[in-house]
Amino acid sequence: MGVLDLFSKRQKRARGEVPDLYVYDDLPQPLRVQIVHIVRDAFGVERYRDNYVAEAYKAVHQWLCREYGVFSLVPHRETDQDSVFKFFLQEKSVERALDVVEVCFKFIQGYIAKDQSYRIRTIRKIESDDALAELNARFKEHGVGYQFESGEIIRVDSQFLHAEAVKPALAVLRDKNFTGANEEFLKAHEHYRHKRYKESLVDALKAFESTMKTICALRGWPTDSKDTASKLIKICMDNGLLPEYLETQFSSIRALLESGVPTVRNRNGGHGQGTALVAVPEYLARYALNLTATSILLMVEAHQTTQ
Repeated sequence: MGVLDLFSKRQKRARGEVPDLYVYDDLPQPLRVQIVHIVRDAFGVERYRDNYVAEAYKAVHQWLCREYGVFSLVPHRETDQDSVFKFFLQEKSVERALDVVEVCFKFIQGYIAKDQSYRIRTIRKIESDDALAELNARFKEHGVGYQFESGEIIRVDSQFLHAEAVKPALAVLRDKNFTGANEEFLKAHEHYRHKRYKESLVDALKAFESTMKTICALRGWPTDSKDTASKLIKICMDNGLLPEYLETQFSSIRALLESGVPTVRNRNGGHGQGTALVAVPEYLARYALNLTATSILLMVEAHQTTQ
């Protein structure tokens, strides 16, 4: 059905009553209800006397129960669908509520969108891609700083940076050659969402290094498994990944890459911290993630353009 630009929404915009900043510790009840509508429309209903839809909700319910170590998400449930939706609507933990969203949309994107039998034998009001688009639009509409990208819920701090850096980086990493880098970059976001900032820095650098190692392997440039980010950047530059006629402009980028993500990680996440615990602040982790995204995008686009 999509997102309607209702009169009341237009009036709120006219009065300036729109979120200026993202929130992360609240999923408003209207948003939760809208998400239930999206999931219900995407899962659909049975066309014949089958159990495709019931089995889909059963799978989601069982996945969540297994991970939480319980037999049911809510007491006195009638169906798996009831259990999933009641838990989601009532759960106070935003992270656990987002678990439900993530599992449901993994199922929508990874199974319903690809299983022809499911699609033929069920009646759905919304296609998988449209369901995903509406979910992300609803998050933005309510000023909630999360998006579903590449099969996971990730935290969004700046709409511009997400649109111009993080999302394009995830798109290029979906290439099968960059599977390792993609997994590491998503892990970095997962750590960040759960406020594990030191771990986020470590996986951000791993993703950056894996991207360059993959490019070097695809182009036949010799590397060593122990090569650091600085060495990998030098190999890429020496082999002309970035064009010579842009040497002056890219010299500053090279300095930024060498002193940015690697240095941030090496000083705060990758080595021993001695007797005092090193606290990585949120803003530093956010900077490292965004810098990693732009660096990965730069390297991969340069690789694709100069092949």
